[in-house]
Amino acid sequence: MARSEELQISTAKRAYRNAKEEGNRQEEARWANVIGDILKNRGEYVEALKWFRIDYDVSNKYLPEKQLLPTCQSLGEVYLRLEQYKDALIYQKKHLDLAKDANDLVEQQRASTQLGRTYHEMFLKSEDDHYSVQNAKKYFKSAMKLAQTLKENPPNNKSSFLKEYIDAHNNIGMLEVDLDNLDEALKFLAKGLAICDEEEVVEDDDGRSRLHHNLGNVYMELRRWAKAREHTEKDIMICKRIGHRQGEAKGYINLGELHYRVQRYDEAILCYQKALDLAKSMEDEDALVAQIDQNIKTVKEAINVMNDLKKEEQNLKKLKRNMVIAKGTPQERKFLLLQNSCLDCLIEKSAMIFAWLKHREFAKRKKRIASELCDKEKLSDAFLVVGESYQKLRDFSKAIKWYTKSWEGYKSIKNLEGQALAKINIGHVLDCNGDWTGALEAFKEGYRIAVEAKLPSIQLSALENMHYSHMIRFDNVEEARRLQLEIDKLKQSKVEELDEKHIATDCCSETDTEGDDHCSDDMSSACLEVLRKSGSNGSVPLAASGESNDDLPLISLIRPSKKSPKDKTTDTANNNISKEPDETSPKSLSKSTSNQQTVVGRKRVRLVLSDDEGDVPHEVECSARRLHKRPVDFAASDEFTRKISPASSDDKLQDTSPVASRSPSRPCNLINIEESTCSYKSVGNRTVSNGKNTRSLSNAEVVIGSDYADSASKCDINASENLLHRYNSPLKLQATDNEVDGCMEFKIDDNKINVAVSSFMAADKISIEPLKVELACLYYLQLPVEKRSKGLLPIIQNMECGGRPLESIENLDSLRNHLMNVSVDVLINGWIQKRLMKLYIDSCKELCETPNMKLLKKLYVSEVEDEVNVSECELQDISVIPLLNALHTHKGVALLDLSHNLLGNGTMEKLQRFFSSSGQKYGDLTLDLHCNRFGPTALFQICECPVLFTRLEVLNISGNRLTDACGSYLSTILEKCRALYSLNIERCSITSRTIQKVADALDTESVLSQLFIGHNNPISGNAISSLLGKLAILKRFSEFSLNGLKLSKTVVDGICHLAKTSCLSRLMLEGTAIGTDGALRLTRSLFSSTQEPLKLDLSFCGVASTYIYELNTNAIFISGILELHLGGNPIMQEGGNALSSLLLNPQCCLKVLNLKKCQLGMAGILQIVHALAENESLEELNLANNADTDKRLGILYCKPANSSESSQPNHIVSEPSLNPCSSKEFDELDPNYNKLEVADSEDDEVRVETAASGFNDSSASSCQRRNSTLECQFIQELSIAIGLAKQLQVLDLSNNGLSVQASEALYNAWSSGSRAGLSWRHIKDQIVHLSVEGNKCCRLKSCCKKD
Repeated sequence: MARSEELQISTAKRAYRNAKEEGNRQEEARWANVIGDILKNRGEYVEALKWFRIDYDVSNKYLPEKQLLPTCQSLGEVYLRLEQYKDALIYQKKHLDLAKDANDLVEQQRASTQLGRTYHEMFLKSEDDHYSVQNAKKYFKSAMKLAQTLKENPPNNKSSFLKEYIDAHNNIGMLEVDLDNLDEALKFLAKGLAICDEEEVVEDDDGRSRLHHNLGNVYMELRRWAKAREHTEKDIMICKRIGHRQGEAKGYINLGELHYRVQRYDEAILCYQKALDLAKSMEDEDALVAQIDQNIKTVKEAINVMNDLKKEEQNLKKLKRNMVIAKGTPQERKFLLLQNSCLDCLIEKSAMIFAWLKHREFAKRKKRIASELCDKEKLSDAFLVVGESYQKLRDFSKAIKWYTKSWEGYKSIKNLEGQALAKINIGHVLDCNGDWTGALEAFKEGYRIAVEAKLPSIQLSALENMHYSHMIRFDNVEEARRLQLEIDKLKQSKVEELDEKHIATDCCSETDTEGDDHCSDDMSSACLEVLRKSGSNGSVPLAASGESNDDLPLISLIRPSKKSPKDKTTDTANNNISKEPDETSPKSLSKSTSNQQTVVGRKRVRLVLSDDEGDVPHEVECSARRLHKRPVDFAASDEFTRKISPASSDDKLQDTSPVASRSPSRPCNLINIEESTCSYKSVGNRTVSNGKNTRSLSNAEVVIGSDYADSASKCDINASENLLHRYNSPLKLQATDNEVDGCMEFKIDDNKINVAVSSFMAADKISIEPLKVELACLYYLQLPVEKRSKGLLPIIQNMECGGRPLESIENLDSLRNHLMNVSVDVLINGWIQKRLMKLYIDSCKELCETPNMKLLKKLYVSEVEDEVNVSECELQDISVIPLLNALHTHKGVALLDLSHNLLGNGTMEKLQRFFSSSGQKYGDLTLDLHCNRFGPTALFQICECPVLFTRLEVLNISGNRLTDACGSYLSTILEKCRALYSLNIERCSITSRTIQKVADALDTESVLSQLFIGHNNPISGNAISSLLGKLAILKRFSEFSLNGLKLSKTVVDGICHLAKTSCLSRLMLEGTAIGTDGALRLTRSLFSSTQEPLKLDLSFCGVASTYIYELNTNAIFISGILELHLGGNPIMQEGGNALSSLLLNPQCCLKVLNLKKCQLGMAGILQIVHALAENESLEELNLANNADTDKRLGILYCKPANSSESSQPNHIVSEPSLNPCSSKEFDELDPNYNKLEVADSEDDEVRVETAASGFNDSSASSCQRRNSTLECQFIQELSIAIGLAKQLQVLDLSNNGLSVQASEALYNAWSSGSRAGLSWRHIKDQIVHLSVEGNKCCRLKSCCKKD
């Protein structure tokens, strides 16, 4: 117990005793409630209940009835957390009745929220509680309406009821998740987050954390890993900063679940260990601790399964080699059967650990083997498995295609069991895809066939899915009750005996027994063992744990059947038969709790390490009844998740306890759904759900020497740092089932380092320099302590793959041929000392922190160690400490760039101490802190640091929410920091008050030469005019930004005056709406006297073509402008003519010209590019968004029917994310998400290969046949013009309707001549960026570009 908490408790108890002795009943009750709140928020629910009962008894006996409102709420909340729902409902309903009697809308809203939470939890724990789900909907909707009413008409000025309104969106969103309506859930949760942003809710808000938590769960279910990770990390960080340990623990559980889902088991265990430490630090969280322990066991079992899978893959490779020898001999069929059995094991293993891409690969191989065996039943089985793969990958159209093929195959051989299973699976897919009516019809048809074939288990599966549809989808209570009676009746019958008879007579395929004996013993026994284990915990695979274990061969395939929402854990298949667990299938088989028979579970539940899936352990085994209600978010893997189910429900329903469906130990993870403000609002315990955040292994795992090994388990896992500490073993930066990427082994001396291919491929090219940097860092980290002591890092010179220089390998396809075959030999050409890197790594070791790989790379490439650039390293107040300690030892710093991180005021305090103690009292200092989370008091630290008064020259604090509270600090900085010549305070939420203070602080002695105040609002014309007056007296002022501020005529006059009196070299007026006249007046003023070359930004200012004509008439204008930004202005084609003339003028010295969204039309684009043939100055040209979509030359240049990025995989360069917390690694784990996937069939593969061949002569001729000659001629002319523009280094033609093939043709022209060997492209969808090495597109955010 923290000392402050002890003090609070003791103070409250003393006040309680005094009130009791004095007979002051009101104070006695109040202090009892306060004590209960403190204990509740500390997780001591039983003790809290005792004090709330005292409060209730005193209030009930001695106080007015209204005083019972907060007491009833507190009791209802604690009973809910203890999962004593009947008692919770008693007090919550009394709370609501009292609030209605008092006509108190505030308390009605709170009571409705709590009732909704309780009914929601009851729904999650029940099998078919339609009453609970209806009531949950009713009370949550009522709470939202009341919150909206209170928000619009607050009863007083003390509360805006914004928080309650946001929480209402969260609660309804979570209910939709549990009903498996992911799109609806996403809509409500995203709206809640949007409201937070619109209303400027602080970042560290518990309501935001719940929204991020639940959005992470939803995105995880949608397999959008990067989004899931982003929201989970935000959830964890918010909980950490606000001291909400339970929420932080659940966030780490979700993060572990996310790692588990993508087979990153080491990171999953680290996350669970962190969650376990947090859970153990709280009272009354035994269930949460037990759940986490179970999750860790589950992950360890998954590791064993993965190892078995790898062994079996080797066995499969041997069989394939033997097959080549046996081809055409009597042994051929034997080896085919052996391969089939081996593939069955591999399919089942991959399903158990959610490796759906592997699952699809093995399923398609099984399909080919079945075709060669000419066994129609095995072929239909294979179709069914392929369909499941696509279903789990959420490619529903392809899942339907393969399930339909399976159904047709079974029908052709009159296999009723297979037909029934296929129909049920089709129903699952239709349900997931929103076709509820079609799904119900498919379930009915499956049931009809199962009845005809006398298959009780499949009948049960179909009935449960029908029950789910009627109860959840159609709200048909009567029909749902009728079906429940049939389900109960069927369960009571002797299903096992009937199934055994059926198996004996009707289950064997003609080849079923021919090859089964050959499946590696290890494998099959391992499969069964794991399944049995999981079964015991609730994660049993279909039919894995009951008498009917060896039942129907196909029954396991039914797994895909719809699971109950709670059950999102998939049933993993029958021990040896079913190879597909059903993770996403709408209703999946779940075993009846009574007899363990395989039955169809209701709607799938989400697999979350926490609640959801947890519950439904093996969907099958998990009580099938729990029908769609998923506990809250559940566990890690289909089967495994079920085991886990106990504690992880994290649908952060504000205070919702996640209940794992069958797990008695499941904690009541309440998420402070919407705790009323009157009761101590505990930061909701979120039910743990699927982890959303995962660290990307591909570029973040750092394996360090043995000295880190011991501390790895203690390390605080920073959700945003993608490093895995696993030292003493070769570094492996990838752990996924991605079929596309793979891993390459690099050999440096005697050390081997494995690196994911995706980490050094950009588009279809190998990025050699970034790879060298990564290898150098990883190699250094593997060195023993004594060798690292000097801080010498290797300089990588050559890398050879199979005797060929790595640089000579043309593209990804060529590289794949070398994967896993040979290692890349790396030659070290020398050593370079990086003292700061060594100090940072040593500091990480001392603090038991994992080194940040992004930061290490930044330090390695830095040429001057006094210039520290660690931008975009996902640093936070905790993870930045090792760097600051290293800087303290390093001493001298001339530039410190911490931009685009997640740093707050705590870091600024540490920086102030660092600078004060550094002893460096002179020397220029640049401090770049833009785009972090600093508040106004961050500037106070600068004001309190005398060292900075003489050193600070550049301060960039833009993109931080400083507000007007920073005004006095800025004024002090301008007055005391006499060396300050550049100040950037854009996007800081400041208004006229602060601008006026800035103006007042300026005097003639100031050396300020650069000031950026754009994108702040509202700033009045008077404040800007006052500032302009002060700037006019400065001797050195040269750069000014007013971007995004609407300027009046008076202000424009003031700028013109400033232009005449100062020697401006850069003026940025984007979005200021000064119009053509204002622009002309300003330009004339700028060049009214001797003027240095000017950079002028008039984007989105309402400037017309008249302005361009005026520029052409004045030689001074033409020769005086270096950069001209006119984007977003209606220049039109007429202006294009004038621009063409300007570029042809030999006096033109333009280096950068931005004409984005200028309505030039395709003809205007061509005309401007043509002019560059004779222009020797222009280096960057932006012509994006200029095609007239109505009149343009339909540039369908050689565009195939499905022209898209996927047909040109080698040409894709993904655009860097602007979000420092986001990463692409998780989306890369699932190519299916972006629809870049392998073809379904051999015919499809041929089509893909043809499409991938790109633009060739045949496609050109077909283009001429399909499109007009004019269109092809346009591309040809544009290509020629691009080839002649020799000086151009960057060209942006995005969003002009160009097809991928047309873009590639333009790139071919771009890469010729002087740019040969240096050219670069970024072509994706409608993005068309052409650039050169050293000046690549998208390399910097606009806010980070420096002159």
